[in-house]
Parts: sequence; C-alpha cells; structure tokens
Amino acid sequence: MNTKFLFTIAAGLALSTSSISAQATDCATTASIAYEHAKVKNYQAAEEPLWKVRKECPTYSLATYQFGEKLLKDKLKKAAAADKKTIANELITLLKERFQYFPSKTKIGNMHGTIGQIMFDNKIGTIDTQYAELHKAWTEDKDNVSNPKNVYTYFYLLVELHEKGKRELQDVFDLYDGVIEKIEDEESKKAKIIAELTEKEESGTALSSKEKKKLSRSGKILSNYSKVKAGVNQKLGELADCKNLIPLYTGQFEAKKTDINWLKGAASRMSSKECTDDPLFFKLVEALHKADPSAKTAYYLGILALKDKKTSVGLKYFNQSAELETKSSDKAKVYFRIAEVLKKQGSKGKARGYYRKALKYRPSMGTAYLRIASMIASSANNCGTDVFSKRAVYWLAENYARRAGKVDPSLKSTASKTAANYKAKAPSKTDIFNNPGVSSVSIGCWIGEIVRVPKL
Repeated sequence: MNTKFLFTIAAGLALSTSSISAQATDCATTASIAYEHAKVKNYQAAEEPLWKVRKECPTYSLATYQFGEKLLKDKLKKAAAADKKTIANELITLLKERFQYFPSKTKIGNMHGTIGQIMFDNKIGTIDTQYAELHKAWTEDKDNVSNPKNVYTYFYLLVELHEKGKRELQDVFDLYDGVIEKIEDEESKKAKIIAELTEKEESGTALSSKEKKKLSRSGKILSNYSKVKAGVNQKLGELADCKNLIPLYTGQFEAKKTDINWLKGAASRMSSKECTDDPLFFKLVEALHKADPSAKTAYYLGILALKDKKTSVGLKYFNQSAELETKSSDKAKVYFRIAEVLKKQGSKGKARGYYRKALKYRPSMGTAYLRIASMIASSANNCGTDVFSKRAVYWLAENYARRAGKVDPSLKSTASKTAANYKAKAPSKTDIFNNPGVSSVSIGCWIGEIVRVPKL
C-alpha cells in the first residue's frame, strides 16, 4: 500500500515537472517568435505570440514589455482617433504590469512620467489625475524623468490647476525653479559633449562614427530641452512679471521676512525678472543678507552697487558670489555677469576669461560664445600683422559663433547668421590660394589663439 502510494506521488511529481518543463519550452519558443518579429518592427506578426507570452509567462523576460511598449506605441500612432483611447489604456496597463513583474528594472520616474503623458495626450482622466501621475514621477524619482515633454506637461498642468484656483501661485514659482534647474542640468550635460566633440572636429581631428552619432544624438536632445524651456517660460508668462511679483511679495514680506528660503526665492525671482528697481528688492536683499549671508546676497549686493554706479564694488561682490556659489548653473550666471561688465569697460581679454569660466560651469550657455565671437571680430584690425592675418581673425570669430548654435539650439538662427557674416569678411578662396604655404594663422594681441585656414 505504501509502495503504491509513493509511486503515485512520484508519478504525479514527474508529470508536474514535465508539464512545467513543457510550459517553459513553449514560453521560450513563443517568445523567440514574437521577439524576432518585433526586432524588425513587424508588429502585426509579433502581436499574437507576444500577448500569449505576456499572459501565460508574465515573468519570462523584460523584453516582453519592452517590445510590447514599442508595439502599442506604433499601434497608437497609426490608430484612428476613435481607437486611440482604448490602445492608450492598454499601454498604461502594460507599463504597470512591467513594474509588477520587473520592479527592479523599471524606473519609477520614467514609468509614471510616461503614463502621465499618455493620459494627457489621449485625454484620459482629469487634469488632476494627469497631474498626480506626473507629480509622482517628479517627487519620487526626478532624476529618471528623462523625457523633456514630460517636464513641460507637468509644469503646464500645474499652471492650469492654478488658473482653476486649485494651486497657489507660489506652487507654480517653486516648480518653475525646479523645472528650470532640471532643464539646465540636462542642457549642460549634452552641451559639454557637443563642445568637446566640436572642438576636436575644429582642430582637424576626424570624429569616429560613434562620436558622430553621439554628437547628433546630443544635439537632438539639447534641441528638445531648448524647446521645453521656451515653452515653460511662455506658459509662466505674465504670472511672473514684476506687476504680479511685487504686490505678491510685498503682501507676504512682513510675515516671511525671517524665512530664508522664501527670501531666497523672492529675491532670485525679482532679480531674474529685472524687478530690481523696486524698493522691495532692496528690502529683500537686506533681510536675506542679515539672516543668511551667502553667494546670493553677495550677488544681489553687486547688482545694487552697479545701480549706484559703483562698478569696482559691484565686481568685488560678484567675485565673492562666484567663489561662494556651489551650484554650477548659478556660478555660471555670476561669471557671465562679471564678463558683461568687463566687456562694457573694454577689457576684452579679462571678459573672455570670465565668459570661459561661465561656459565651464554651464556649457550650454551659447550667448557666451557669441560674446567672445563679437569681441574677436571687433579686434580684427588690431590683432593681425597684414591684411590676410587681420581678416583671418574672422575665421576664429566664425568658429565661436557656430559653437553658440551647437550648444544652445535656441540661438541656432542667430548664431548661423552671425557666423555667415564673419565668414564673408574672412579671406576668400582666392586669398587662400595666393597664400599656399599658410595652413594656420597665429593671432596676436589679447586674442592669442591659432586658427586653421580652411581647405580649398
């Protein structure tokens, strides 16, 4: 009896193991078919086996959800308007399933950001629920909110909620600061790559195919963030104009004059919007400097000194601010401000040094390249030894102008026109032909750089 019983159990286990093994084999076979079709974007053929794997073997591979997402996005793009919402909801379900079965391989910020964007694009839910999804992405995993469009939509929805009376204006300002910081950080990362590869290319070194792809990809991402920044600023619009800021902060001042974070935000916003002529700005700076002397207070004191035409005092405060500042983008702004003052004074060499410092801390600051280009071009007659070398200065100015457009897509048109103007003033092909032994020109005076002669 016992022997028979044990035999029955063993047989059952064998059948169970055999069944599991068969299922695993079936999963692998079906998945292989689905993945091969999906790899070549034959989504119509991939759909049936892919959904079979998704249903029967949900933990088989992350690839099921990766290909599934691509399939549904393609389907959504091609679908008739009446079918889009259904497909969008299925895509949301798929993304949630991925998190359910592969949580360690799913980035929270990316997932909630994508879901929120899908909801917004396809009018699923309310503004509140769309915002809630993006808010979850931002507050729980901001570093992995990698799609520029998600960043814009998140800010857009908050402004909409404010206009409906559901959010305070201060909430809008707070998010604006965070969004701009995120955008500028991403811009700096990509602009640094572009600047390094562009400089390498300008030096005459050919880029590898991998570097060319990296340069192209970085340029596209940078362009997208540039558009998002413009959109965010446009959406903020008049909400952050002096006519709104001054009464808002005047009304809050007495209650918040010892709140360091509030003082920092208010002073920063009034400074960026050039509301510095109003007496409130002085009160904010005075209160902030008293409560928490810092890089910011030194910067604001510098602004006030310049308004009183105390340039040397202003520069002293700005330099103090730059030394104390720990945030790269803000340090860059201070160095740029110093450079602007020095440029206005005619100290071109010193100004260039500070523009370069600004670019070091914020590589996407294309305006700094344009300023350097302008100073170089204006020195053409003073920094060459003969007609050819004087006109060669414009090649260098052209190079700087073109860099501006590469690191800051919002300046692309201006940079292109400026570069073309400098190029027209540089030596012609005939001039180059008549100077066959000259492959580069060493430019003297404050410029002190070497520029390559273009090949005919």
